[in-house]
Amino acid sequence: MEENSIQIKAERIRDVIRYISKFKNAAIVIHLDDRIIDSPLFTNHIRDISLLHEAGLKVIIVPGARKRIDNSLTEKNISWTIKNNSRITSEDAMPIIKDAAFDVSNMVMTSLAGEHLTAVIGNWVRARGKGVLQGVDYATAGEIDKIDDQTLKTVLDNGFIPIFPCIGWSLNGKPYNISSVQLASQIAVHLKADKLFYLIPDAEISSKYFEIPVEQGLSPDGCIPAMNIEELDKFLLLNKKPDKQKLKNNNSNTIFFDSMISMIKIAKNAVTSGVTRVHIINGSIEGTIPCEIFSDLGSGTMIYASNYGKFRAMHREDIPAVLSLIRPFVKRKILLPRTEEQLESTYNDYIVYELDGAIRGCAALHIYDRTQAEIAAVAVDETCAHIGIGPKMIEYLITKAKTINLNNVFILTTQTADWFEKLGFQADSIDTLPEERKAKWNPKRGSKLFRLKISEN
Repeated sequence: MEENSIQIKAERIRDVIRYISKFKNAAIVIHLDDRIIDSPLFTNHIRDISLLHEAGLKVIIVPGARKRIDNSLTEKNISWTIKNNSRITSEDAMPIIKDAAFDVSNMVMTSLAGEHLTAVIGNWVRARGKGVLQGVDYATAGEIDKIDDQTLKTVLDNGFIPIFPCIGWSLNGKPYNISSVQLASQIAVHLKADKLFYLIPDAEISSKYFEIPVEQGLSPDGCIPAMNIEELDKFLLLNKKPDKQKLKNNNSNTIFFDSMISMIKIAKNAVTSGVTRVHIINGSIEGTIPCEIFSDLGSGTMIYASNYGKFRAMHREDIPAVLSLIRPFVKRKILLPRTEEQLESTYNDYIVYELDGAIRGCAALHIYDRTQAEIAAVAVDETCAHIGIGPKMIEYLITKAKTINLNNVFILTTQTADWFEKLGFQADSIDTLPEERKAKWNPKRGSKLFRLKISEN
């Protein structure tokens, strides 16, 4: 087996171990769209959920039941309408709705039992009727009033998996139909959950269906792997209306567009209300849940507020990770080799990009004669190469150079000239290098010089 292949596998294993340690005992709420429950992949997803539970995560499941309720009401010739994500129907529909919701929850519980896990279906949600809003009587549709967190905590502490049907009860014991999507969000907010998952068929926030902000990083297949709140607001502003041509070309429609935009807005509200991260993932793909949890970029789109990826100064203890990061670039002769001793003496010049505790990018700013500086050792892990870390690191160092009143920054490169030119650097003569740096320049390597002016002084 090739050395590089072993290194890639080892890094993936390290990622899994790191994330298991990070999320042990973390609360994770999973909303299962009922189209997933009826799909051939349902048992695979249940198996993955059981693995999360065995890894020490506290799993809460909220199954959707819209399809089952639709079919049950149709069989009984009971009509309904959907308004603002709430089902409006007559009082005699409620026993049918309740039975359908509990049937779906029982399916989930039975599947978990097949994985030797104990799940509990409970009436832990107190609800109240939505009442009459703007002249519309919402009848049996309810809103969440309170969640019985004490009982829920006991269930979780005993190692059970709680399952929440989309039914809530009033103080007088009257049942109400509540949105499972909103219920999952409210439970996650109530628990200050580390993660909230929406497992939806064919969910994809990508350039195929949506307009993407220019600066937004994408995965190799054109999907948005992660957005913070600021990036999310830009995305929503750009997608106020669907691009009908995009939807037509991809055999989709505005229902898909509207549902995904609605889900993104719900994710935003959850994050701004205290949920650490919300994940919208494609339930039509096997293995999407563990991939989303146990890898940096996952398989879907993650919405987060902070504490995901960040730039920071390099510390001495980062040296082994940085050496490992730049090693592939040295082998391809993109970067010059660095030794541990060299990094020991210059680590204060470096910044790193830390993603969930792992070093995924690095770059250095070496200052010469207090007028200019070299940007060097720019490296980004290939798993993160498509999400815009490189340009952001360069921007970060340019800003740093400006704050200390440098006139310009330069880079020396053999293979990445186009990339730096795209960032505004212009070719310059090697003769303009500071004498100290010129003495280290190797004509056999033939690195080209590119410079960016940041001050007219």
